[in-house]
Amino acid sequence: MIQIKRLIFSAVIVLLPVVGIRPQQTVRMNAVKANNYGVIYSLPKTSLVVTLKVKKTVFNRGEFYQYAQRYLNIDPITESRTEFTLEDVMVTNRGVVDKENSYMVIFRPNSLAPYVYLTQEGLISTINAEPVTEEPPTFELPAPSPAPLNPRRFLSEETLMAGSTAKQAELVAKQIFDLRRSRNDILIGEADNMPPDGEAYKVVMEQINAQEKALTEMFSGSTQTEYFTREIVIVPTEKEIDRMIIGRFSVKLGPVDADNLAGEPIYLTLRNKTPKIESAISDKERERLEKKLSEGVVYNVPGKAQLILEFKNRALKDMEVDVVQFGTKDVLVKKMFDNMKQPIKVIFYPELGAIRQIIQ
Repeated sequence: MIQIKRLIFSAVIVLLPVVGIRPQQTVRMNAVKANNYGVIYSLPKTSLVVTLKVKKTVFNRGEFYQYAQRYLNIDPITESRTEFTLEDVMVTNRGVVDKENSYMVIFRPNSLAPYVYLTQEGLISTINAEPVTEEPPTFELPAPSPAPLNPRRFLSEETLMAGSTAKQAELVAKQIFDLRRSRNDILIGEADNMPPDGEAYKVVMEQINAQEKALTEMFSGSTQTEYFTREIVIVPTEKEIDRMIIGRFSVKLGPVDADNLAGEPIYLTLRNKTPKIESAISDKERERLEKKLSEGVVYNVPGKAQLILEFKNRALKDMEVDVVQFGTKDVLVKKMFDNMKQPIKVIFYPELGAIRQIIQ
């Protein structure tokens, strides 16, 4: 079967933050006399959602970084900066309403309480059946690292009153070694004031470790990480896509728009893998096809495509996807719904407008 309606829009690319994805919400529409026993629905066209999982790392230079080698023999962070890394990508199919493809499910007046579930956008979900609820795939993001403690709350009065940065660094280094010595004395049981029990031991050791870490970061610097996601949404046309730049990624800025040359390009290729059918038909055949699609329940038969995502000369994804724009349409004839005693049930993939299951 051929597709009788041509999509004339161009590919659309949008860069969006992901603020939380919820399962598709549905609304029940009853076919009653008031609406002439019909329910209007829409079929979707495919939008491909490329979700980027991004790690943001903030490097903070310590106050005494110049003295890190001298007093602690460590290599410090010498410059405060922020870096972004592209950790992973995910590609999902999200149906968007195709305004050129709206239809009506019409039932016989004496049908047994017919109803249709639609998504909130008006896409068809089920006929005479409860919708199937599925959680959309998402990335599980690690929790952000805790904010560093303020080391100055642990400084002695002598250190705070020191007249130079060099003297302060010397005194803080001495305090760090004192903390290490105290911890070692507790571990080997030679401390003057040993914790009385296991819980007290745990509290004391946590306090020592926290103080040592905060003071050491005055020399070494600190690192904080957090993860987030960004969406790039592509609405293909009926044409294939050859290495389209859908976005860019910068180590300094993270995900940026496709026209922002501060980042390196992310390429998308989409190759139609659907078997080709001759589209040249007579006017009579076209009229017959249009008449068929004007009666019954029209649904999508998506085509198959190979999707390739590339970044820095390597393939991030090479996978097969369903694309409505590469497919066709078909119809469930009206007589299928004429059974009064046991209405036929149809469950769709709302994101595709394709049939998932028919229950008789």
